[in-house]
Amino acid sequence: IITFDFYLSLQTSVITAHTNPSKSSSSSSSSSSSSLYSELPWLAKMSLKSLSFYSLLPILSPSSSSSRLNFSLLMHCSTRRTSRVVLCSHQPFAPLPDVRIVVGCGGVSMDYLVMVDGFPKPDEKVRGVSYKVQGGGNVGNALTCAARLGLKPRIIAKVAGDSEGRGILEELEGDGVDTSYVVVSEEGRSMFTYLIIDNKMKTRTAIYQPGYPPMMPAEISTTTLSSALEGAKLAYFDGLSLKTALVVADEASRRNIPILVDAEMGEEGFENLLNIASYAVCSAKYPQAWTKAPSMPSALVSMLVRLTNLKFVIVTLGEEGCIMLQRFQNDEVAGLEAMNVDQCFASLNKKRDCSVTYPTCVSSPILKLEAPGIGTVHGKLLVGTAEKIPPSELVDTTGAGDAFIGAVLYALCADMPPEIMLPFAAQVAAGCCREFGARTGLPHHSDPRLERFLRLNSPQMAATS
Repeated sequence: IITFDFYLSLQTSVITAHTNPSKSSSSSSSSSSSSLYSELPWLAKMSLKSLSFYSLLPILSPSSSSSRLNFSLLMHCSTRRTSRVVLCSHQPFAPLPDVRIVVGCGGVSMDYLVMVDGFPKPDEKVRGVSYKVQGGGNVGNALTCAARLGLKPRIIAKVAGDSEGRGILEELEGDGVDTSYVVVSEEGRSMFTYLIIDNKMKTRTAIYQPGYPPMMPAEISTTTLSSALEGAKLAYFDGLSLKTALVVADEASRRNIPILVDAEMGEEGFENLLNIASYAVCSAKYPQAWTKAPSMPSALVSMLVRLTNLKFVIVTLGEEGCIMLQRFQNDEVAGLEAMNVDQCFASLNKKRDCSVTYPTCVSSPILKLEAPGIGTVHGKLLVGTAEKIPPSELVDTTGAGDAFIGAVLYALCADMPPEIMLPFAAQVAAGCCREFGARTGLPHHSDPRLERFLRLNSPQMAATS
């Protein structure tokens, strides 16, 4: 481990470095190792110019033309602007999905985060213990997560040509998000958010200021939209820039591209976006607030009854995990047992394994799930648990829901079954909670904590199960 101080902006990019094969084509493995280590000062210098918060950079030590040592250079930027360079062996746990392009449309912002030892009372002044400036916004965070997991995200959004806007774009590009479809306004102000993180209570309070002028459909030409959606596996929307989102979603639907919607907050007309969605991931309060149903399970039934295109709906519940209701068409199943959805949920809760710390999932069989006074859905109810993060490791929950959605995007591209998708997404979200800021702790595809889930979904495991 090599530690060095650096002074650079927070907006950075990832570099990939390769040692020169001509230098050591005839050397032994020991001299190859020496060659590799001799390159580290050069890599450190290059990394100072181009560095992401948490990036894996492949380095190939050319011990021979047929056999190369595979290493990863792990960069991690802390709030005190100290970086650690870790040299470690790296092998992928599972192949990446064949189709990895996803398109996201919505909000990107600059986050100004401050951590305090207690949330201030009215008229009280408190001192911050940590401070960070980092890119944010639901779509920006989720697509950053998807990029680190190995997808190829494209983002449709709007920023101003101010310092925040430039920083937002630089950081997204540094993580591998394609920003060529972002509208940059010469005037106005980019979206920004103030976040207060209570270090004792582990809560966060956000105050956001929308960007101005707002994004309008006319700013995305037909040619640009067609290019953005070309080859996409999924389209994702957070509900911001709703007029533009509806135009993009209509075109995605016309092209039979599945649509995932983040149902957290919706302005007037948001239901029109939900009506054409294939999947919905909701914040804890949204399902019951929107449906007025008496319980969470019955609210999920209500959503599938009202939104006939939805294949599944998930509600995230923080440390309580998540609940998912997956629809099966009537012609896919026959002779199903009927069961009250609240009773089914209670039964699944009793089956949860509380003895393990890692995320798990329990599922019902396919049933006729009934919600009295609401309707019936043919489907499966699934209950996922969250990772039990030790209090000493829990830092900040900012962006955990966005990380969960980023992982769901990956899972859908990888054709993960829900029983693996839910704990996988919970594990990704847990990584986010271990660091300060929405993006600092987002894991990469090679993160050891993800291994169990990626291996379970690998073709080899699928063939033996």
